[in-house]
Amino acid sequence: MDSNPSASGREVEILLVEDNPGDARLVKEALADAHIVNTLHVVTDREEALDFINQRDEFTDAPKPDIVLLDWYLLRSTGEAILRAMKSDSELCHIPVIVLTGSETGADLIDTSEIRANAYLTKPVGPDDFIALVRSFEFFWLTVVRSPPEL
Repeated sequence: MDSNPSASGREVEILLVEDNPGDARLVKEALADAHIVNTLHVVTDREEALDFINQRDEFTDAPKPDIVLLDWYLLRSTGEAILRAMKSDSELCHIPVIVLTGSETGADLIDTSEIRANAYLTKPVGPDDFIALVRSFEFFWLTVVRSPPEL
């Protein structure tokens, strides 16, 4: 993986794991106006997320994501199951995972450092604030941050 795909001029592959259609739409809208060329892939549950990341079943031709935006509270599972699976796999553990949560305090994410989430973002209630959050994510994670080279 490039240390920063956008810096190399290639399209950034973003996987959004989100079961709320309204939140998924807001992320799509914000990234559509992004200054960085990206492709947003959306899945809605743990099974689809793990199939996409591992390029299985209907996702055999899916690209490996450069970054994962992971809703922590999914209807049939939690984001923790996805995060644990990714970070325990030597082929996937290098992919940055940003946890999205509705929690104001992040207390529910106290163990994310133990399971190596790269960061978490609190989802704002208002659509304008949500779009601003996605744009700040885009700037920081896709423009500023440089990942160390893989060993």
